[in-house]
Amino acid sequence: MRLDKFLKVSRLIKRRTVANDVCASARVFVNNNPAKPAKQLNVGDIISIEYKNFTKTYKVLEIPAGNIPVQEASRLYSEIE
Repeated sequence: MRLDKFLKVSRLIKRRTVANDVCASARVFVNNNPAKPAKQLNVGDIISIEYKNFTKTYKVLEIPAGNIPVQEASRLYSEIE
């Protein structure tokens, strides 16, 4: 699954266009490398998202086949401290 689609489906970023913009501005890293929106994700990848004052890091636990209900979105990733 593409990085921008995963960010939207997992509800880490609310809209796919916003996910595209954040990736294009080099604020999203996959396995410590800057990632473009079309980057293909695999289970076990580490995603870091830079915000203004802090960085959040997540580990991909599952790649969904398509859209999933909001209640199941949190099972796709785990936050790394």
